[in-house]
Amino acid sequence: MSIARVTEISATSPESFEAATRAGIQRANETLRNVTSAWVKEQRVSVENGEIRHFQVNLMVTFVLED
Repeated sequence: MSIARVTEISATSPESFEAATRAGIQRANETLRNVTSAWVKEQRVSVENGEIRHFQVNLMVTFVLED
């Protein structure tokens, strides 16, 4: 039997929601072990002078706890 934990992280990118998601997962893997999945909880954009400045995602990252 395995036990998992879910933690929420936020990531941004000036390019796209996908790039922000990839950056968030990459960073999570640098700190957390056994990352198995993630889902996008929220998406939003930062707008300045009528233009999108960056894309932000809030991710719920699941990782399996070690014995």
